Amino acid sequence: MPRLREIPRAEVTDEKILFFYDNLFAPDRDPAVDHGTATGSPGDWWTVFAQSPDVFRHAVRGFALYRNAELDPVLRELGQCRAGWARGSQFVFSQHCKQMRALGMSEERIESIPHWQTADCYSRLERAVLAYTDGLVLDGGRVPDAVFAILQEELSDKEILQLTYITCMYDMHATMARALRLEFDDHPEPVVEVAAPEGYGDRDISADLSGEG
Repeated sequence: MPRLREIPRAEVTDEKILFFYDNLFAPDRDPAVDHGTATGSPGDWWTVFAQSPDVFRHAVRGFALYRNAELDPVLRELGQCRAGWARGSQFVFSQHCKQMRALGMSEERIESIPHWQTADCYSRLERAVLAYTDGLVLDGGRVPDAVFAILQEELSDKEILQLTYITCMYDMHATMARALRLEFDDHPEPVVEVAAPEGYGDRDISADLSGEG
């Protein structure tokens, strides 16, 4: 379950939050109890973000900003999906795989997101977008000039700014989903010690490996 409490419908007074509770779930459902959205996600992103109406409204405005953006939605989704994969968020990655499919992208292109560097199903510009995304997410904004030069050959400054902002926004959401254990990112830390066999005690493995044991 999420690390923060979900806000039940009975406690919600903000009209914007109620609008999304009604439209993503149903007017007669309490999404904090009766989980499940049309995409198959639990929906607890919405009920946890409802903790703060100001944060909720700010986030929703961010989702809506690309409605009027000049940026090609295929390029936008490539950035968002790769950001989810690179940040290790199954939620963001999964949701944007679905959105790429809704845009008519082939299964080959969707399935190649994790290993785009070796895939030949992307255009020169799309590969630059994916490389740019890795620079933003994996390298903290360290982007090679050669990558940025391709973006500038193909896109306007405004489109590049939109791509940068939207991709970074979804990097943030991927990070928050993992930290708060929301949606498909609700799972325990996978890197934990595996217990030694019974009787191992406090044996010095370094001595074993060096041949001194």
